Amino acid sequence: MRKRALGFVALGAASALLLSACGGDGGGDGGGGGSADVAYDQGTTEIVNPSDQQGGTLRYAISADFDSPDPGNTYYGFSWNFSRYYARTLLAYNSEPGEAATELVPDLAVDLPESNDDGTEWTVEIKEGLTYEDGSEIVAEDIKYAIARSNFGDQALPNGPKYFSDLLADSDDYEGPYANASDPLAGFGGVETPDDHTLVFHLSKPFSEFPYILIQPQTAPVPAEADTGEQYQSHVLSSGPYKFDGDYEPGSHLNLVRNEEWDPESDPVRPALPDRVTVELGVEQNEIDQRLVNGELDVDLGGTGLGPAMKGQVVTDDSQKPYLDNPPTGALRYFNVNTVVEPLDDLACRQAIMYAADHEAIQRAWGGEIGGEIPTQIMPPQLPGADDSIDLYPSEDNQGDADKAREKLEECGEDDGFSTGLGVRGDRPTEVAAAEALQQSLSEVGIDINIEQYPSDTFTNTQAGSPDFVHDNEMGLSVYGWIPDWPSGYGFMSKIVDGDSIVDAGNSNISELDDPEINELFDQVVETEDPAERSEIYSQIDRLVMENAAILPGVFEKSVTYRPENLTNVYFHAGYAMYDYMALGTTNE
Repeated sequence: MRKRALGFVALGAASALLLSACGGDGGGDGGGGGSADVAYDQGTTEIVNPSDQQGGTLRYAISADFDSPDPGNTYYGFSWNFSRYYARTLLAYNSEPGEAATELVPDLAVDLPESNDDGTEWTVEIKEGLTYEDGSEIVAEDIKYAIARSNFGDQALPNGPKYFSDLLADSDDYEGPYANASDPLAGFGGVETPDDHTLVFHLSKPFSEFPYILIQPQTAPVPAEADTGEQYQSHVLSSGPYKFDGDYEPGSHLNLVRNEEWDPESDPVRPALPDRVTVELGVEQNEIDQRLVNGELDVDLGGTGLGPAMKGQVVTDDSQKPYLDNPPTGALRYFNVNTVVEPLDDLACRQAIMYAADHEAIQRAWGGEIGGEIPTQIMPPQLPGADDSIDLYPSEDNQGDADKAREKLEECGEDDGFSTGLGVRGDRPTEVAAAEALQQSLSEVGIDINIEQYPSDTFTNTQAGSPDFVHDNEMGLSVYGWIPDWPSGYGFMSKIVDGDSIVDAGNSNISELDDPEINELFDQVVETEDPAERSEIYSQIDRLVMENAAILPGVFEKSVTYRPENLTNVYFHAGYAMYDYMALGTTNE
């Protein structure tokens, strides 16, 4: 997942569309045990345990691994959040709770970008005197190179979005930096660097939401001489307050220590409170949950909350409940319904799945009401254009309509049902439970689901994110989740339902939906300046996706997260749909 931002801010001006998380207090120094200073769900609306205390080790763990810690090669939301420790970007989200969280602020940039009159050219000045961990200066060409390596050419890094290649002009024939070792940026006209501290982005068409793309980790600078392609993940050259302590060891650990070359006066985003940050990789979810409660860990890096076993225990435990938060994250948890794998290439067969699904059982798998609300459309309610009147597959008590499902099976020539595969990230117990819930409800109309489990770190690239793998393994369904790359319908939907987004690896349009009307609406909305008109177009796209039965909505997610007493400055950040990792400190030594 990504992911990824909730609400809309036009060129840095805040709008009041988002989840709230205001300032407050709380405290303690150890594992759970009850305290008058903290309360259930406090971190959703307040800063819990505010502190400017520096020092100590902040301890993360995750049940899987990064898709990559390379900021140019990642699309998981937790990785975007975490990579900010060592990778500064042109712009950033504001480091405050509440509506202000998704205001755009400069990071490497001096100020917000300026555009020409028609929004096809954006100029960004970067701060002078910024350096990497080795003391060398960060220059504009390093950012241009970083964008090139992650967006252009057959050897472009596979993970992460390709917004720059979609939008930049004068780059159609550019084969990427790895195609020309002697002059890696030759032919890349979409970004100009007239001097060491200026970037000029040339777009093929106007796009008023372009500044949001500049918060993405792909704008973290990479000097060409330091780049080693996909192996760069082993030791990213830091531009932030922390640097790698040794190399990243996939499946084992990633440890960070302070970067003495970082200039705190230049950085509005990162207080950099801990002296050291550690991440344990591949730790079983139940173990992570238990260690959080015992005070032996500080943060579950994945950011999606407790697993089903621990969640069921602590929500009814009065001594533990004050340490829980239950924010609506703005994420959609859902099932991709592939439009190419037979017999799901027939619309009526896909609609049979939509009618047969027991949404109440799926919601229970995600934890019931504390796990999220049952949706009938795909756009989360925080986004402009979200329309909860879209309800094309109604059923009594949200438990499915078996009769309508059987009618659709007859219509697509599969009267006795059919079988197909369902891919799921096996290290995410909640997603496995959701897959099993859908399997049960579809079996009642003769649709046989074969569940196959895969690791999270490869799922979005080499399994569900590889159309060839999906076709070869008849993976007609998969469990997925999505948060907006930035707070608009385009930032939420374009990479998961626009046919132009389908790619051979790292594919996020896993349904392979390629509807001409939807594609045309995405092309149209890019050139639409009026926000109200854009919102209407996003609503039209949402309805068309549901008509195509390409996505089966599961829940608009609410996570149940645990914050140990020793964790300071804890609050839910709407832009990342999890805690703001940059704000966190610890009372651990």
